[in-house]
Amino acid sequence: MTANLTTKRPPLNTDTIWAIINREIDDDTVNQTIWYYLGYRYDEKNQTWDTSQVDEYWVRDYPEPPNFLATRPPSVKLNRSVPKENRQLVKRKLGFKGYKLGEFSCFQARRVIAANWLLNYMESHRSH
Repeated sequence: MTANLTTKRPPLNTDTIWAIINREIDDDTVNQTIWYYLGYRYDEKNQTWDTSQVDEYWVRDYPEPPNFLATRPPSVKLNRSVPKENRQLVKRKLGFKGYKLGEFSCFQARRVIAANWLLNYMESHRSH
């Protein structure tokens, strides 16, 4: 994936999580936000991805950050990287009710997975 990293990353808070679910934040920004918290950094000078902060779990399959919203495999891996007890955080913590029958698509499911992963990250990295 090419690095178009001109988008300003939104703050990591519940408003951002809702904005992802409600498609108020564009796909590039959603992806770039996840990449950032996974540890991917783009080296403008060398025009390469620095993965020194990325867990081997991700680097092995994705030496360059994947598009989590466009294709299923990276989204599945993102979901599996969330502890089982936190895979329903958007429902439990935010009260997300899901989508209505007939209005649901794979694309929407991937947005919820992305939102849930970020919410899990937010919860697990909260200052105590």
